Amino acid sequence: MISREELRALLLAAFPDAEIDLEDMTGQQDHYAMSIVTSAFEGKAPLEQHQLVYGALGNAMFGPIHAMTLRTFTPAAWRGRPRETPS
Repeated sequence: MISREELRALLLAAFPDAEIDLEDMTGQQDHYAMSIVTSAFEGKAPLEQHQLVYGALGNAMFGPIHAMTLRTFTPAAWRGRPRETPS
């Protein structure tokens, strides 16, 4: 298990300018959904962006995090993303 605060600290250490949204999907601190917006992803393919995140999380990926839904964005991609409209 790893807390949201610990995850946020690991991510901010690697991506100081990041906007991070973390959601504990099960309440067990091992299944997370996260969205990360940072300029560190500029010029990188989605796979490369995800590899940077895995690297930032280090050993947490080998036990404490059991499952993860990951969405990564550059600041420009975040501003240009389609907005969901309430139904």
